[in-house]
Amino acid sequence: MGHKYFLTGFCVVVLLALTFVAARSSQAASAAELNRDAKAALQKLYAKSPSAKSLGEKATAILVFPSITKGGFIVGGQFGEGALMKGGKTTGYYNTVSVSYGLQAGVQKYGYALFFMTDSALEYLNKSDGWELGTGPSIVIVDVGAAGGVSTTTAKSDVYAFFFDQRGLMAGLGLQGTKITKVNK
Repeated sequence: MGHKYFLTGFCVVVLLALTFVAARSSQAASAAELNRDAKAALQKLYAKSPSAKSLGEKATAILVFPSITKGGFIVGGQFGEGALMKGGKTTGYYNTVSVSYGLQAGVQKYGYALFFMTDSALEYLNKSDGWELGTGPSIVIVDVGAAGGVSTTTAKSDVYAFFFDQRGLMAGLGLQGTKITKVNK
């Protein structure tokens, strides 16, 4: 009997996590709001990290997710919307979604930016029908401590990821299991 109740409880938690993600997607930002928030988040990131600014000057494109909400209890979900910028102009909109399992509780808000350093990495994003991070182009997550050591002369990967919140760069977050999908605005 215990196993049956555990399985039922687990299914309820999964449904709650998925409901959370679906609720976030229904509160989608307008294109104008997303453009404004993505540009503001990128400028704040540049102010906190000279490495991010240096990479941004050389990047083929930058995908900025200014506000991601992650929450759950044992099973969690994450959702956010982002703008792809090329040459300072928005060229597309994307969402980021993931479901995670393990010891977790509560809600966290943060953002992240992906710096596409090669045309082939950007082409992979554009041609994929939902890019599951960890497959395709190589991604390096730039932690707070390592951010000062990344420059355009040492940058050899396809994509660099910076996590941030209102206070600055963040450490200890990952992208495993995250899916990025193009959306229409």
